[in-house]
Amino acid sequence: MDYVLPALAGFVAISSVLLSPKAQTEGAFFRGLSATGEQPRLLTLTFSQVTTWIFARSLLNAAILGFYYGIWGTLAYSFYYFSFLTGGRIVDNLRFEHGFDSVQSFLSARFGPLGTSCYNFVVGVRLISEVFANLLVIGILFGASGSQTYTLSILAFAGVTLFYSMLGGLRASLRTDLFQMILFLGTLGMLVVLVISSKSVGLNDLWFKPFDFSQPGPVLMIVALLQIWSYPMHDPVMMDRGFLADRETTRRSFFHACWISFLCILVFGCLGVLAGANALSGESMNDALLRLLGELPMLIFSGCLIISAMSTLDSTLSSSSKLIASDMGVLRMTLRNGRMVMAIFMLLGLFLVFWGNKDLFSAVAVSGTASMYLAPVVFFSLWGKRDDIPVWSYLFSFILAISGAVLYFTESSGHSALLGDIHKYTKLLYICITVLGFGCLSFWLGGLLNRNVPAGKNQ
Repeated sequence: MDYVLPALAGFVAISSVLLSPKAQTEGAFFRGLSATGEQPRLLTLTFSQVTTWIFARSLLNAAILGFYYGIWGTLAYSFYYFSFLTGGRIVDNLRFEHGFDSVQSFLSARFGPLGTSCYNFVVGVRLISEVFANLLVIGILFGASGSQTYTLSILAFAGVTLFYSMLGGLRASLRTDLFQMILFLGTLGMLVVLVISSKSVGLNDLWFKPFDFSQPGPVLMIVALLQIWSYPMHDPVMMDRGFLADRETTRRSFFHACWISFLCILVFGCLGVLAGANALSGESMNDALLRLLGELPMLIFSGCLIISAMSTLDSTLSSSSKLIASDMGVLRMTLRNGRMVMAIFMLLGLFLVFWGNKDLFSAVAVSGTASMYLAPVVFFSLWGKRDDIPVWSYLFSFILAISGAVLYFTESSGHSALLGDIHKYTKLLYICITVLGFGCLSFWLGGLLNRNVPAGKNQ
């Protein structure tokens, strides 16, 4: 059955290419409009939201956290998907209460060029990390790191996804997302049936780890609940889809995307929990699952990862082109420039795959921590409608969050031990509390000191 996985990857790739209409206008390429100028409908928009946020990296992370930390680790990762609720509220306020057509235009109005520069830096890093992480998962599925199979699978996957993404831009991404999400739900459903019918595992295995705040799983649950207030705002894929349809369609798409993606991540992550409950000493998650479930379920397991990787990658490339050629205004918003930006981001992602860090969850934690500088922006400037927050408050929050992200990376990778010998996720919790607390304090204090300064003079 060695040929099954490459065949599935080929089927998904060819189908995605055939489903991708060539974009003839900037509206189709950058805003996902149909040939007649119609906005995406509810099902398309919802499934696009879900499949672009159920990254291959996310599925693997949820399973790995479940393997090591039980159901609480998987729940912690699932909690990130409550970001659809906060993200929907953020988009609704930006568009329909404040009247802005992008996050950048809002930050520019509130904090000037510095506001957009800081944001674009964080978003750019986020997009590159998504390209890297999904390519990395593909390599892991097909071969050992550094092997010929590993390298060729990554290059082939990158080439096919780049091709159809460059062909149709965001319009192609929306169409392929719908197909890929239906395929993903089908494969996940088959996997669940096979697991339930297996006599090697039982539902009682899900509770093999107790709930204890001294353990990493519950600690990560708190971290996720702290980060979801800012996490969606720094994710351009989610934000881009919040500006495509009317108000009611957008609201409903975010709500439905929340519960669908939460359940998908939780169900998939439970496979890791079952593996952890029954793993032999020194046995890896994949080896445990293969022993418990057999070869066919593991092929379906890998198939879910392939589908989610491709669906996320094409959306990431579309958001990359929109960021550079539209939101940042670095280039003219043309089809040629949009396609060129996609190619550049793919090359940057490939560089990180072959010469960068291989820790998948570190990318999530670092990105989530960096995004926390936006939490005070959401609380005070967006939802609080405060226009008297000085730029220094914004800059302080940004520097604090970036410093926290760098500190966590060095602590978790063993390059530093400034926070002692406590577990790295406990360190992450302390960093998140510090970043969020002092960031909000800087906004409150800045607004207090700037109370008598006229609106628009908050420099």
